[in-house]
Amino acid sequence: MIGGRTTERQIMSLSQQVLFLFIIALPIASIAWTVTHEEVIREFREFCVRESKTCRRISERKFFYLFTCEYCFSHYVTVAFLIITRFKLLFPDWRGYLLAGFSLVWIANVYMGLFGRIRLDLRKERLDINSEEAAFALVK
Repeated sequence: MIGGRTTERQIMSLSQQVLFLFIIALPIASIAWTVTHEEVIREFREFCVRESKTCRRISERKFFYLFTCEYCFSHYVTVAFLIITRFKLLFPDWRGYLLAGFSLVWIANVYMGLFGRIRLDLRKERLDINSEEAAFALVK
């Protein structure tokens, strides 16, 4: 130990790794969903959609496209989180980063799919309620 810290990271148990996998995937999903769907940065996203269709070079089009696709963008967010957290899955070397990266992307996209489905159901319920209220108002 140097200065109260171990020089090598302690290896986590498999259950800790799985727990970390599901926890780290939450902010990845949140960031990827917000950038690619929410109104907070709609103008930026519309700019990226426009540029992804009109840029002259394919590399520029692909760069702007990644901000419009939650699956694509989640890969880049995952890389950032792997750099920040140094999270590895099953192996203590580069293979652990590789497994963690693809696992985090997959779990984050499951989260986003579930969130999208819940959001769609809520919208449908709201529309049903509004149409029922309108029909009820006409009856009165």
